[in-house]
Amino acid sequence: MTGRRAAWTRWTWLALLAAPLLMLGGCAQLSYYGQSLSGHLSLVRAAKPVDEWLAQPDLDPEVRRQLMLSQSIRDYASSALKLPDNGSYRRYADLKRGAAVWNVVATPELSLQLTTWCYPVMGCAGYRGYFSPDAAREEAQSLRKEGLEPYVYGVPAYSSLGWSNWLGGDPLLNTFIRYPEGQLARMIFHELAHQVAYASDDTAFNESFATAVEQIGVARWMKDRPQALREDELSRQRQDQVQALLKATREQLQEVFRSTASDDEKRAGKAAAFAKLRADYAAMKRDQWGGDTRFDRWVAGLNTPALAIQGSYTDLVPDFVRLFERQGEDWERFYAEVKRLAGLPKDERRAQLTHR
Repeated sequence: MTGRRAAWTRWTWLALLAAPLLMLGGCAQLSYYGQSLSGHLSLVRAAKPVDEWLAQPDLDPEVRRQLMLSQSIRDYASSALKLPDNGSYRRYADLKRGAAVWNVVATPELSLQLTTWCYPVMGCAGYRGYFSPDAAREEAQSLRKEGLEPYVYGVPAYSSLGWSNWLGGDPLLNTFIRYPEGQLARMIFHELAHQVAYASDDTAFNESFATAVEQIGVARWMKDRPQALREDELSRQRQDQVQALLKATREQLQEVFRSTASDDEKRAGKAAAFAKLRADYAAMKRDQWGGDTRFDRWVAGLNTPALAIQGSYTDLVPDFVRLFERQGEDWERFYAEVKRLAGLPKDERRAQLTHR
């Protein structure tokens, strides 16, 4: 079968395969899985092969340049970093919006422990994604009524963990295609890494692994691209400085929350920690950055769950970098070891990963 009939058949089979998932749980679960399925299908349907976009004479010149760059990065991901060689990031979609999905994360008021949700196939994760910002805000409001502290943030891309490769794979999106070269490479390397290994009960393991792959990969990609490297180094340096502030604040909050102080005293300690974070950020921006405001809006909106989810992307990165070095900087050996660890119980996995 070819053409429209073949495409219709793919969507039909996907709907049939998804039907058992939609029958799990009550009405709220059914509604959530329904929006997830329809949202992902609309995203995949909007994607067309990069070559088709490049054949359009009226294509925005910057988008044309970035699409061509993305394909060089994509080739490098598989040839040099041994990331999956499939259809992902060989197609492009303009979603006409600023985020692919909107994630909701939550913690108790006086804790950095993320609330987790469990899903068929992908297991449990410390976030819940929505294709509508209004739906994400409604979920946040429900969590607030339960006494939790929520945080909603837009996500430029997400990984289907390889499950949608038979539909063309995860596409490039307008939400990140205009990123500077280093950031674009990070995005592609990070999301492809999720197709390599995935622990169904460990958000920090999954995200820190993908972050380690992106960091090592981008350093190698940039080595022979001095102009792009110079541009990326400044941006990365400032991101690292912000991450250092966030880590220090998480550590301060952990001390407050684990203390024997009263809840009111803990609330005061929490407020003081966030006040210090924002004061330190303002001083760094003034004294070191020449007034650069790129992180202002984001820092202003930070709360406890925002700090918690950020930690999952970075806290285990040094351990994965050391693991890569112990495997002789051999990507295939490294991935094999990460897959092995992903299959272990969580406590054992962490103990072996963090073993020096």
